[in-house]
Amino acid sequence: MAESILVRVRRLLSARIEDSVDAMERANNDGVMREAIREVDRTIDAVRGDQERAMTRRLQAARQTEMIARKVEELTAKARFAVDGGRDDLAEGALKRQIDLEQQTSNLADVQDLAREEEAKLDESLAALRGRKAQMQEALAAFEIARADASMGGDGGFSQARHVEHKVEQAEAAFDRAMSGAGGVGFARGDVGALNSVAEIDAMQKNASVAQRLAALKQASKAA
Repeated sequence: MAESILVRVRRLLSARIEDSVDAMERANNDGVMREAIREVDRTIDAVRGDQERAMTRRLQAARQTEMIARKVEELTAKARFAVDGGRDDLAEGALKRQIDLEQQTSNLADVQDLAREEEAKLDESLAALRGRKAQMQEALAAFEIARADASMGGDGGFSQARHVEHKVEQAEAAFDRAMSGAGGVGFARGDVGALNSVAEIDAMQKNASVAQRLAALKQASKAA
């Protein structure tokens, strides 16, 4: 496994998405996050290529192992034939060749084990990178929506919303860490759009309740 791939994976997984969002805000464009997403895509392709090469090594080693097993069986038959013919010297040569091939089988088993471990690690890296890409895409989409809202309502509301969202994200992250440390499972973090929708529904319900009470008061006044 190429060390450069591992370094790239660790760098991308350890990078803070919030830093990219802050950089986008300072530059007032989304190029930073888009380039970061492209870098994740390039790394996914590289990891997938390494995984395919590891699988190829494993399959080749497995095929060689099968070929050697057949050869060992042939040598057993040859050694038996030599003994029956009174040629122990030839039988010994066949058995020595068997030992050499069996050693190769052991080496090939190690190759298969290492390749299998490498495939598993690379598969984990792929899953993590795909998850990171999804997070980046969500952050980019949220930034673009917030920027569009700011263009219609001014930067003040946008900056305040980002500040509040950042605080909420920090609180959720702290809660997740506490749950994980206690052996629990952290809750899935809420989508910003979904949270805003719920807040708007709460406001609508409150307004409807006020309207109902006001209507009741007016009805009671007329009855009096």
